[in-house]
Amino acid sequence: MPVTPEQIIAKGSAFKREKIKMLVIRFSSIGDIVLTTPAIRCLKQQMPGIELHFLTKQKFKAVSIANPYIDKFHYFDKDFSQTIKTIREEEFDYIIDLHKNLRTLRLYLETDIKTKWYSYRKLSIQKFLLTKFSINIMPGIHISQRSLDTLKPLGIKDDGKGLDYFIPAEAYIKKDDLPMSHRMGYIAIVIGASYFTKKLPVEKLKQLCSNIQHPIILVGGKEDIPEGDAIAAADPVKVYNACGKFSLNESADIVRQAKLVVSHDTGLQYIACAFQKKVLAIWGGTSPELDVEPYYGSSNKPNYTNYIVPGLKCQPCSNYGTKTCPKKHFKCMQLQDIDAITKEVVRAL
Repeated sequence: MPVTPEQIIAKGSAFKREKIKMLVIRFSSIGDIVLTTPAIRCLKQQMPGIELHFLTKQKFKAVSIANPYIDKFHYFDKDFSQTIKTIREEEFDYIIDLHKNLRTLRLYLETDIKTKWYSYRKLSIQKFLLTKFSINIMPGIHISQRSLDTLKPLGIKDDGKGLDYFIPAEAYIKKDDLPMSHRMGYIAIVIGASYFTKKLPVEKLKQLCSNIQHPIILVGGKEDIPEGDAIAAADPVKVYNACGKFSLNESADIVRQAKLVVSHDTGLQYIACAFQKKVLAIWGGTSPELDVEPYYGSSNKPNYTNYIVPGLKCQPCSNYGTKTCPKKHFKCMQLQDIDAITKEVVRAL
């Protein structure tokens, strides 16, 4: 018989051999994995002695690899049948589904009937109504809080500490990794994002960088190098294009060391929140109305400003962003008030 949460909470560290084995699932993406970290931490800290496993996609290994609350990792690449086999062999007492898609449904149908499952509220219908018909019946409960609410049957409570992000020791940025002009402090501007409608146009980013009289580091992936070069070209001394030059965890450390962070709706925005950095969040095709705004935890002071073009009935148009603007005008980014963002940068500094 599986060990119950009540038994392990009551006995605490007395459990040496008789352990609860738990699996938390979140396949993607960077930001969404970071948003599950309060649930992972609270599980590990409030149920002493559990063996906590985590299942994600192989391509997102770097996001959680240094998380000390996870005892064992499982990675899905291409062969999901092998993943199912591995999970069955582990004989988990509990599986916490924080993704809730067709893959997790398949896994649910093919795991041991004795395994207890808990799944979070994905709110697919509510999101569909908001993005397609501008009907907002979202509950106003942040996705991280919904993940924590999934654990209530296990007696888990929100500790209020917000998000976690752990950088492996070898990924910390050294002073000589950055230009001399930026070693005394800088603003990080995250120019990357997974989809076109989540990104400011290059001309808008150029305007923002021109307005800011302070060293700037542009952060993004290899795919953002050309845009970063175009933005930095106007003032290559003030603006350093770090896109593609650093790994995810090295980029996370750049964000950690920044004076403040300007970011699109992307994973590094939430990584910045995990480090309690001031965040200026710029929203295009997506929206904080989807209950995904910057998150700091109830015990910490919120430290962010959202920038959304007011009065657009078509915004948000998607849960995750799209490759082109469905309305062809892209007003959600083209009409962003760069002067207002600049003023907040100056005020924050």
